[in-house]
Amino acid sequence: MTLRHRVQAEERMDAEDLPPDVLAAVLSDLAQVNRVTLAARPTLTFLARALSGRTSVRLLDVGFGDGDLLRRIARWTAKRGIAAELIGIDLNPNSAPAARAHTPPGLPIEYRTGDYAALAGEPWDIVVSSLVAHHMSHAELVTFLRFMEAHARVGWHVNDLHRHRFAYLGYPLLARVWHWHEIVRHDGTLSIARSYRPAEWPPILAEARVSDARVYRAFPFRLCVERLR
Repeated sequence: MTLRHRVQAEERMDAEDLPPDVLAAVLSDLAQVNRVTLAARPTLTFLARALSGRTSVRLLDVGFGDGDLLRRIARWTAKRGIAAELIGIDLNPNSAPAARAHTPPGLPIEYRTGDYAALAGEPWDIVVSSLVAHHMSHAELVTFLRFMEAHARVGWHVNDLHRHRFAYLGYPLLARVWHWHEIVRHDGTLSIARSYRPAEWPPILAEARVSDARVYRAFPFRLCVERLR
């Protein structure tokens, strides 16, 4: 595979008939993938810039999965004395129970099920997503960018994969070492093939009528897009 163009195949974890217990196992392993690959670091670095000098934040995480990013954000804001109201929304109705099962009581996190578009009327300081953009069609991604641009008062951040040959070849080896679920092994490789390259983002941002956004790489093999007001 040349990876010259994005692969359009669907991932197995997105199947509507995936049993809840299987999804829970997959999401649990994906949370471990995120820890091993330092997935939260670009988002937390963005928040450090976005929330500099601020004492509170109302944040939306679109496509929260296992909720691991929201838990990291909850601990990060608490350590810095930032009062946080953290809301996650995910289309899959089985994600919220899985995320709640792994979330200690007392964290300021609310998990919701549904379409993020229904939350347009609520006030948001920050909107973030992690490993979601490559799951979207082109039209869905443009619509999502327009939503964030319209409703994130302080800024927004897209944390996604970089379509890179080394990552594509190396991930299966990493997954085998960690004995991750077979769906995680399959979908992880496919996710890399479905993700973007830096030069592909500017036309998408232009179509979404987003200006002053920053596209940048983050170690290891993350490709992020951020917008700060």
